Amino acid sequence: MQKEVTIGQKIIGSGHPTYIIAEIGANHNRDLATAKQLIDNAVEAGVDCIKFQTYRAETMYSKHTPKFSKDEVNPFDLIKANELPREWHRELFDYVTQKDLHFLSSPFDYNAVDELDTIGVPAFKVASFELTDLELLKYIAQKHKPILLSVGLATLGEIEDALEVIRSQGNDDIIILHCASLYPSPPEIVNLKAIETLSKAFQIPIGFSDHTLGIHISTAAVAQGATVIEKHFTLDRTMKGPDHSFAIEPDELNQLVKNIRDVEQAMGTGVKERSKAEQEMYEKGRRSIIAAVDIKKGTIITKDMLVVKRPGYGLKPKYLHMVIGRSAKRDIKADEWITKDMI
Repeated sequence: MQKEVTIGQKIIGSGHPTYIIAEIGANHNRDLATAKQLIDNAVEAGVDCIKFQTYRAETMYSKHTPKFSKDEVNPFDLIKANELPREWHRELFDYVTQKDLHFLSSPFDYNAVDELDTIGVPAFKVASFELTDLELLKYIAQKHKPILLSVGLATLGEIEDALEVIRSQGNDDIIILHCASLYPSPPEIVNLKAIETLSKAFQIPIGFSDHTLGIHISTAAVAQGATVIEKHFTLDRTMKGPDHSFAIEPDELNQLVKNIRDVEQAMGTGVKERSKAEQEMYEKGRRSIIAAVDIKKGTIITKDMLVVKRPGYGLKPKYLHMVIGRSAKRDIKADEWITKDMI
């Protein structure tokens, strides 16, 4: 049986509502008012969690790292320009929690882990690129809070290494987030079937950190079994910054949450049966055996006296051969459905 993990009062696992994370990341543009506006919009959409990222360029990238092909500046300078001011932590935490949502921020260094733990975050989110920093994982695990572990770029062996290190610290509250680490991710590299693979391999909740354009792939991931959805969120995709272009805007976030909740209800039990809501359609829309002509009492019924059509109040069509050759117990009018007590 798959393990469940609790973050705050939210239970994450199969059969429970999808835990939806609005990932603000660097889309605050180092403006506190913008950060709060993003939070307000995410609250209105009905998400469960607001997430930021806490990093320093000096502990994240060498200054000599060459720039990525899509960027105009090297990673060190890009990160430096988008650092979350750490003095915001408490204010943002309070702002989010007062709205009954969870505040998370991915830590990228040891000080970030301590600072986030001190303000009381209910869990830690580890980014895909940090998956192989086993010492950092060990340090995070020692805080004994649930860990959401993104596994973009990872092999099953690398995931096993990470899980072993976390569990070695007595922490077994782990959620894996499948993802593709390209921004944006084209659909052909997303591999949603890996959600089932990871679930079977590790028997823990599996979510999806979505870097594709639009909201349809996230919705499909829920149908595939994802128990967590993390999606980058912005006020406006045309804003300047590294994460805006592939993020979704407020109206899309609203629709994403609605779509996910609809899919959850649509998943059902897996038992193939008609619902109570369909009973009228069953009775009036299904076909049954009906008199094609007036049939007098005592008449031996022949095939040409019968027709199969709607509604379904009479005997089912599969009993047609059992009606033929029997006598009518009473007068049967044309277009009257045939019931068992008539023959």
